[in-house]
Amino acid sequence: MDQVSRKKKSFISNLKDSFIQWIKENIGIIIALIILCLFLSLNPVTKHSFLTLKNVFNVLRQISSNLFLACGMTMVIILGGIDLSVGSVIALSGCIAAGAVSRYGLPLGVAIILGLIVGLVVGMFNGFVISKTTIPAFIVTLATMNIAKGLAYVYTGGSPVRVVTKEWQFLGAGYIGIVPTPVVILIIVLIITSFIMNRTKTGRYIYAVGGNAQAARFSGINVAKVKFFVHAYSGLMAGLAGVVLASRMYSGQPTAGEGAEMDAIAAVVVGGTSMSGGFGKIGGTIIGGLIIGVLNNGLNLLNVNSFWQYVVKGVVILLAVFIDYFKNRKA
Repeated sequence: MDQVSRKKKSFISNLKDSFIQWIKENIGIIIALIILCLFLSLNPVTKHSFLTLKNVFNVLRQISSNLFLACGMTMVIILGGIDLSVGSVIALSGCIAAGAVSRYGLPLGVAIILGLIVGLVVGMFNGFVISKTTIPAFIVTLATMNIAKGLAYVYTGGSPVRVVTKEWQFLGAGYIGIVPTPVVILIIVLIITSFIMNRTKTGRYIYAVGGNAQAARFSGINVAKVKFFVHAYSGLMAGLAGVVLASRMYSGQPTAGEGAEMDAIAAVVVGGTSMSGGFGKIGGTIIGGLIIGVLNNGLNLLNVNSFWQYVVKGVVILLAVFIDYFKNRKA
């Protein structure tokens, strides 16, 4: 019994230490998030609508798709690369999954798996080309972005693929208890991603390759295998985001996911991941995703013109990159 108690105390102590370390690592962006929330809570225009339970759940539901992408994008950027294809993969995977239900009458589980496979296949293709050639990830994923977008339009003929069954809507618009289903899925994904990055050899290899690919290769790490895995995982996350978003919109739409890659990159960069590679934490990405989500929600509640919203998000990304630049220069 004493041994069990000691193990329990050790686990709680480790959990406490990890939480304190996470706070220390992300104190800057946590303060920024608190200031943003305080501003929206005290602002006369938004104070009666921002902190309501309905709006909080609405924000969490909206950021879930972005954080799915950001989980994969964090790994990609730590490698020193970028994945521009994820927005188009959202459209393609969502349309394929919705079409499997509405056009072919396939079970919901099969449709979800098909959507995930679409994302995984695109990610694997990206990973294969990037790991086997010297073509920059920017160029490869720019090409697959256009390919996936084109295939989504070809498959749908440019029209939404509607699905109105309650089973389909549960994944993106339903609740488990009082918690939105996408939020529950997001928690599971964040735990898996954090485990991969912090508790596995693959996670250590990702940081090593991002820090110095040549040194990692000389130390015996299979650099090509690491790059392939990271891009495949990013594609899988995009496929999941596509299925969940299609469920939330009650249809697969070829226009879905436009600009989603920018929001994902913004969440990762604001969360402290270095664009030069080798450094970043999924904990920071979570805060970055919350900042982007709260910012989007706040701008909508303030009735800010959608055109100006692009400007604001662009400024936020630029500030985050400048902070990263000065940190690296100081180091």
